[in-house]
Amino acid sequence: MKTEKQSMSLQEGQELIKEAQRLLARQLESSSRRRFLRNGLTLGGIAMLTGCDLSDNTHVEQALSRISRFNDRVQGWLFNAEDLAPVYPESMITRPFPFNAFYAEDEAPEIDGEDYQLEVAGLVLHKQPWTLPQLHKMTQISQITRHICVEGWSAIGKWSGVPFAAFLQAIGADLQAKYVSFKCADDYYTSIDMATALHPQTIMALTYDGQILPRKYGYPMKLRMPTKLGYKNPKHIQVIEVTNRFPGGYWEDQGYNWFGGS
Repeated sequence: MKTEKQSMSLQEGQELIKEAQRLLARQLESSSRRRFLRNGLTLGGIAMLTGCDLSDNTHVEQALSRISRFNDRVQGWLFNAEDLAPVYPESMITRPFPFNAFYAEDEAPEIDGEDYQLEVAGLVLHKQPWTLPQLHKMTQISQITRHICVEGWSAIGKWSGVPFAAFLQAIGADLQAKYVSFKCADDYYTSIDMATALHPQTIMALTYDGQILPRKYGYPMKLRMPTKLGYKNPKHIQVIEVTNRFPGGYWEDQGYNWFGGS
C-alpha cells in the first residue's frame, strides 16, 4: 500500500515527465529534427556543439534555459535529505587542500574576526546579527568529505562547524520557505534549496583540519555542503537570507545549473 509521501512523489514524477515531453515538443516544433539533435538538448544533460556561439542565438539560449530549469526540478525531486555523502578517514585528506575562487589566492578578503557580524534577513523571527564568538559557542560537528569542483577535480578535506539546520532553528527561520541565499565579502553570492539547507551534513564551517578556518578557505565562516558542487559552497559569508523569492547566484546567473548537486 503506497504511503501519502510515495503517492505525492509518484505524482511529482509524472508531472516532470509531462513537462519534459512539452519541452521536447516545443523544441521540435520550432526547429528541424536535425537542428534539434545537432544542438544536443537532452534530458540527461546539455551537450553544446564545439565552436557554437550561443550568445548569438537567442533561440538556443532560451532552450538551454528551459532545460536547465527542468534539470533543477528533477534534481530537487530526486534529492533525499536522508542520503548522506561519503565520509573518509583522515589518512585520505588532500594536503594541501586546493584553493579555488574566481580570483587569485592573495586577493582573498581580509576580515577582522573581532568586528565580524553575520547578518540574517528575510523570513526569520530573530534578525539580530551574530558575532564570531556566538557562532563558536554553538554545538559543532566534524566531517571529512569530498569537495567536487565543476572544473573536473576533487579533493577531500576536514571541516568542522555548526549544523546549518540548528542555526536556522536558532534564528527562527521559516523552514517551509523555498530558498536560503548568501552574500559574501568577496562579492560572491549564491543560494540553495531549503531541503539542502536542512541536510545533516550541511554545516557552517568555522575550522578546517583542526585549525581556525584559514583566510583562503573562507574565514571567518563558509557553508560546507558535500551534497553540492564546489561553486555552491560560499565562503566569507556576511549575509544569510531566507526567502521565497528566487535569488540566483554568481555563476548560476551566468548559465551554471542552479541546483548544483554533486
